[in-house]
Amino acid sequence: MRTPVIAGNWKMYKNIDEAKSLAIELKNLVSEVRDRQVFICPSFVCLAAVRDIVKDTRIALGAQNVNYEEEGAYTGEVSADMLKSIGVSFVILGHSERRAYFHETDESINKKLKKVLSKSMTPIVCVGELLEDRERGSTADVIKKQIHGCLENISPEDLIKIVIAYEPVWAIGTGKTASPEQAEEVHALIRGELKSKYNNSVSEQVRIQYGGSVKPGNIDELMKKPNIDGALVGGASLKAEDFARIVKFEG
Repeated sequence: MRTPVIAGNWKMYKNIDEAKSLAIELKNLVSEVRDRQVFICPSFVCLAAVRDIVKDTRIALGAQNVNYEEEGAYTGEVSADMLKSIGVSFVILGHSERRAYFHETDESINKKLKKVLSKSMTPIVCVGELLEDRERGSTADVIKKQIHGCLENISPEDLIKIVIAYEPVWAIGTGKTASPEQAEEVHALIRGELKSKYNNSVSEQVRIQYGGSVKPGNIDELMKKPNIDGALVGGASLKAEDFARIVKFEG
């Protein structure tokens, strides 16, 4: 049985005071929820403040990005060791916005993945197709390429420590959502690709989140699908009541 995992990606929103207020609200609403993992990803500058609020609760701390180098003269970057030392447990890698705006590639994501694993944190590896990919029927090709590129030279033992997030790019921040059936189709494709690359036993242990305009109104139907193991939530995670409802999904 795969434990569902619900993540809140706060992106470049919330200053420190706002982040603390949101974390306090969430602590009151979801900190005792069981049978599922919950983590929130504030901006780097808010990590320490949020950590102090959610410590000793069931809400874990996540980061939105990391550099694959151990340390060095990389102005503006943050290392995995820095994140680990501040209490981060999860790290989002290869979000579509990172790919689009900062030109991240499967190769760089693979390097980051290995670095995060080496620090005993959980990587969230994002994959997903553009609208034009879906319209020309190449979703499967795009997803397979990303899976193989991001997971190059990852052992079966490490694979089961990774969470994969399927985020159709055309459904992020647009208000459009892949139907539960569309999402399940791609999640099943991902699991099938993992089975081919590794084996059935390993693929069945990997958790695959859905990310793409997840809301209180669609979470229950999404979570009823057999290959959807959680959600990577953007805008709705910035509203405590909405995120709490997503965390408390019925499925």
